[in-house]
Amino acid sequence: MKKRQMYFRMIIASLMRRRSRMLVALLSIAIGATVLSGLVTIYYDVPRQMGAQFRNYGANMIFTPAEDKLTLEEIQQGAAVLNGKDVVGIAPYRYENVRIHERPVVIAGTDMTGAQATSPYWHVEGSWPSADGQIMIGAGIAESFRLKMGDLLEVSYTPEEAGEDAETVVDRITEFEITGILDTGGSEEDYVYVSLADLEALTEKPDSIDVAELSISATSEELAAYAEQISNAVPAVNARLVKRVTASETTVLTKLQALVLLVTIVVLALTMICVATTMTAVVTERRKEIGLRKAIGASDASIIKEFLGESMMLGGLGGILGSILGFIFAQQVSIHVFSSSISFMPALVPITILVSVLVTGLSSLMPIRSATEVDPALVLKGE
Repeated sequence: MKKRQMYFRMIIASLMRRRSRMLVALLSIAIGATVLSGLVTIYYDVPRQMGAQFRNYGANMIFTPAEDKLTLEEIQQGAAVLNGKDVVGIAPYRYENVRIHERPVVIAGTDMTGAQATSPYWHVEGSWPSADGQIMIGAGIAESFRLKMGDLLEVSYTPEEAGEDAETVVDRITEFEITGILDTGGSEEDYVYVSLADLEALTEKPDSIDVAELSISATSEELAAYAEQISNAVPAVNARLVKRVTASETTVLTKLQALVLLVTIVVLALTMICVATTMTAVVTERRKEIGLRKAIGASDASIIKEFLGESMMLGGLGGILGSILGFIFAQQVSIHVFSSSISFMPALVPITILVSVLVTGLSSLMPIRSATEVDPALVLKGE
């Protein structure tokens, strides 16, 4: 035990005698460990963060009928296959042809809460329909018919079964109050939107769904697995991925993770160079001390053990400091880039310390080797 205490006292004393150089080495290791810890945390948290950001661009899975129409029960059966925690929102849609001021228009019946969750990028001037008898119209419809919020709008529907005797069939007419105007810059502006219940009351055709949009927080691989499971579990449902969303998400994540990995490798390489340079300078300063110790019988193993102990202690301290600063760094990046916080990863602390110790140890191998090659006879003669 006394030997071990003496060994640690020697290492600490040696570090303290060269505070400035060791502080430079310690800061280098701490910066490297900070970047390593922070970027690895971001690396593993990026899929969740980016997934949440991509959910703002719309649904990434749709349910279409295997035959003619879907029912709400079939949609619920398909959704039951999913992990409830992964589901951001589900919006069933039913489309019908109606007339406004005797001009044909497409009306969409949907679950307004689900539509808000699956399409957060929709900009609505006013408010979403929240009660029976309310309607949201696209900006294109509002401009064509010169409509504004608060207006009452008559919607006419002609039953499909009228056939050739359509002239003798009385249209179903319902009056709605306009609560919001939808502005997306896309085709959605040419539709009008009501609740499924209002559309069923207008058409008198209950439980008939054309398509369901789903926003799911999952990777492209998990989404593909979900789609296959749903299609197999519910034959009436054809689950498909929205390629433009999932492909873009995969591409961005792959490139971003590759960039994080590259930056981490570069920083660790620079850390190794800085530590190696510092340790080389320390060995050069201590050539006379090393020569004297070897002259009085110190072995190369004892010299290696001392220098290696110094470098590993620096690596451990730098790793501990880097683990703390790395989480702070990752938290700040997450807040400023993704506007959300990240969770602390306890398992990353020992990994960061271990990597810091290994990097420092590897960086010190060449300087330590040069220390063992010191010729005591030449050093003591002043050469």
